[in-house]
Amino acid sequence: MTTRIPLGEICDFTYGDSLIEEKRQPGKVPVFGSNGIVGWHDKATTGGPTIVIGRKGSIGEVNWSDVPCYPIDTTYFVEKTKRPCELKWLYFGLRQLDLTRLNKSAAVPGLNRDDAYEQRISYPDVPAQRRIAGVLEQADRLRRTRRYALELSNTFLPAAFRELFGEWQVAAPKYEVKLLEGLVQPDRGVTYGIVQAGPNVPMGVPYIRTGDIIDGEIRQEELLRTTREIADSYQRSEVKFGDLVVSIRATVGTIGLLPKELDGANLTQGTARIAPGPQLEKHFLLWQIRSAEAQRWISQQVKGSTFLEITLGRLREMPIFVPPLPKQQHFAALVARHERLRARQREALRQAEHLFQSLLHRAFTTGL
Repeated sequence: MTTRIPLGEICDFTYGDSLIEEKRQPGKVPVFGSNGIVGWHDKATTGGPTIVIGRKGSIGEVNWSDVPCYPIDTTYFVEKTKRPCELKWLYFGLRQLDLTRLNKSAAVPGLNRDDAYEQRISYPDVPAQRRIAGVLEQADRLRRTRRYALELSNTFLPAAFRELFGEWQVAAPKYEVKLLEGLVQPDRGVTYGIVQAGPNVPMGVPYIRTGDIIDGEIRQEELLRTTREIADSYQRSEVKFGDLVVSIRATVGTIGLLPKELDGANLTQGTARIAPGPQLEKHFLLWQIRSAEAQRWISQQVKGSTFLEITLGRLREMPIFVPPLPKQQHFAALVARHERLRARQREALRQAEHLFQSLLHRAFTTGL
């Protein structure tokens, strides 16, 4: 059976050094903060591969540097050990210990070294450590590759939109340009929602706030709900499947497409409904409003310094170029194929995450 010993018998956590951004010199040395690389410098304070642990801020987060680096004063670091040790094995061991749970409640979260040193960890011989580190490195690389593929796929639709329609200055002369208010469904104009939704009602009618719109999607998990009576008094702002919901306060310009599951939901005063009319395909309109040019136009209409908002009047006057519907539908078909691909990518990432976590647990309980 593998011996379990206190972490403090294996290594010491060394304090990082202060290096404010103004004092960093151009170079290729990574500067590590508590949550990863925060910049670059021309000098290193470690001599080789290094484990960096968050001390302040993102406490207990564990990062790895293959090269000499500069951990700053919000971190601890490890580059040498007290006992014979494969450093990459120790890196995975620290991740498995989950030092984030050792946060000392204070105005600024912090990790106490003595608390970390008391944590017990399985300590096999060095050959076993190398074998474990090799297996976990492969699983971790697979997970990172899957995550990178998902992140890379985020660039496809903006690029496809530009390829099909061009930048605004190119597209506008080619196609008819109309104001947004003339392109929505005639009986469902651009409008905001409920002024006072009241307390959350668990089985009530969901309503969408500005913070519920992220990366072109409306997140359903955290939606609050209001009573049927209040929702019925705001039937003018009821949203249906295929509508777009845009933030008109705070995070002005964030926009998402309403899913089927939220058909019949409502809005708050900080969000507005855009119901595409017969001249517009919903995915085309979504990505036109998400484009850099449209977002720039929106930002130019925003009022306020601390309380940002765009008025409904200005939003209704937003210029939209209108290509032939078949061309918009062609883009929508690309969106559908892309969404199917991303669903497969998300599942692949989920499986890779599960594999890594399972192996990580086994490595420091049964030794794989």
